[in-house]
Amino acid sequence: MIRALLLLCIIFALPVYTSEKLTIAAASDLRYALDDIIALFQQQQPAAEVRVNYGSSGKISTQIRHGAPYDVFFSADIQFPEQLYAEGHAVTQPQLYALGRIVLWSPRQNMAGIDLSQLAKLNFRRLAIAQPAHAPYGQRAKEALQAAGVWAAVEPKLVYGENIAQTAQLAQSGGADIAIIALSLAKFPELAKQGYQLIPAELHQPLTQAYVITRHGADNSTAQKFTAFMTNKAVLAIMQGYGFELPTSEPQGEQD
Repeated sequence: MIRALLLLCIIFALPVYTSEKLTIAAASDLRYALDDIIALFQQQQPAAEVRVNYGSSGKISTQIRHGAPYDVFFSADIQFPEQLYAEGHAVTQPQLYALGRIVLWSPRQNMAGIDLSQLAKLNFRRLAIAQPAHAPYGQRAKEALQAAGVWAAVEPKLVYGENIAQTAQLAQSGGADIAIIALSLAKFPELAKQGYQLIPAELHQPLTQAYVITRHGADNSTAQKFTAFMTNKAVLAIMQGYGFELPTSEPQGEQD
């Protein structure tokens, strides 16, 4: 009896490690940057189990409306989290985390110094952009091509990726000769082997990127920890390393 009581005391005295699950939905321009950020977060929060699904912001927004079990949504365009918050599908107001940029890129030739206006004269078979109907990076690519005066000339050569990561894959696989992709993807070492040309920001509406905690994640403490972690200095350095422009708010120091 005494031995059994001692055993129970030992069991109850042992530390209890509980899993803290978090499911993130994120625009695919974050594919590399957010993977690095999650790895850093899990170093500081070893009990956290973080899953992330990447896709186009428009499609993710629709999934959330239909009950997809995402706790946090990182959008490439602030309008989607704004709509979700207004409709009651998000419990926090949209928080700006970055401004994105687009570039002209090819896996087979250096595009540095190539202006969008030159596309009408270049000899190529296919130009890949993300689907403008639901991918913000695709919509901005279309706006830039229109502003450069070459949309009519290149439209017959366009092929569309479901999101900006798939757009880059289209070009990598040979489905397109040139692509307009996110700067954050073009800076990934595998894609950075060839030079890219930054597209002037004045040619398109800004890619104002924001996140929200969804209604599904309202009581998820890990969602709150992770979104707070986005202001960590190391996190902001990762974002800058991938070419994102940062909000003007002051970064915080190291966080638990």
